[in-house]
Amino acid sequence: MELSKQVISIVVPVFNEQDNIDNFYQEVVKHMAPLAYSFELIFIDDGSSDATPLILERLAQADERVRALIMARNFGHQVALTCGLDYARGHAVITMDGDMQHPPDMIPLLIAEWENGFEVVQTVRINTEGVSWFKGFTSGMFYKMMNVMSNVQVTEGGSDFRLLDRKVVDSFCRFRERARFIRGMISAIGYRQTYIEFVAPKRFAGQSKFSWRRMLHFALDGITAYSKTPLRIAFYVGIAMGFASIVLTLQVLYIRLFTNEAVPGWATITASILLLGGLQLSGIGIIGEYIGRIFEEVKQRPLYWLRAELTRQKEKDGR
Repeated sequence: MELSKQVISIVVPVFNEQDNIDNFYQEVVKHMAPLAYSFELIFIDDGSSDATPLILERLAQADERVRALIMARNFGHQVALTCGLDYARGHAVITMDGDMQHPPDMIPLLIAEWENGFEVVQTVRINTEGVSWFKGFTSGMFYKMMNVMSNVQVTEGGSDFRLLDRKVVDSFCRFRERARFIRGMISAIGYRQTYIEFVAPKRFAGQSKFSWRRMLHFALDGITAYSKTPLRIAFYVGIAMGFASIVLTLQVLYIRLFTNEAVPGWATITASILLLGGLQLSGIGIIGEYIGRIFEEVKQRPLYWLRAELTRQKEKDGR
């Protein structure tokens, strides 16, 4: 197929981004215009409660290159990304956020690496303007823990701003697990991969929707999806405490049978019960996380469903 006929799909999940969408659209069009490719811009509205769907409908009616997938409710960022990849038709697909922290001026750089033969072009965030030291520290610790616990190595600072070749997208779309950690999935999927570093600017408008609660859930999904280490740690700690309990029992028997010391023992017993009880509850909690994910998988419900698909020609009912 001739270069001029090749299509780049740009997949953008959005959630309450009414103040960012128009500027983002203009920047994407500006940076795609000089390139020898056609493109489609796919917005996935993840259950927004502001004017985001109305703005997307206006853009879709004004520009046939824009498609808007309106999800029936909020399914989360990773599922919204998956939805966009399912619907993308391009020879290469770029996934990015619509708040301008994934700079559209990097799109030509991603495409250039793809033209050089790389099938996954991953961006690596080396810094983010305006982000606190604490958030940066916890993010770095997460990636270090993830790489120690898992056989899948995820690049520290990796983001969901990347380019995927068509064959990679087709392979990815076969992965349908519910607890989705796409950065780990892409790292594990193989193919020829390369990296481009960038400094993420501040959001163009609005505030981040990625709360501490969402960050914690995201971290748990990443660790439990690619590592059994927490289960093994609970097992090893249980064995160690079992040996410690045997030693403590032998000490109690020795004092009782071979000495005349009056040892009340209540402090030791209380401390032992609290320690062992806490460890048991922690182990049960870890097991519960894995069982909960098994429960979600065996129900075999769809990952998402759409309320509507908006294009210039017509509005289609979602599937």
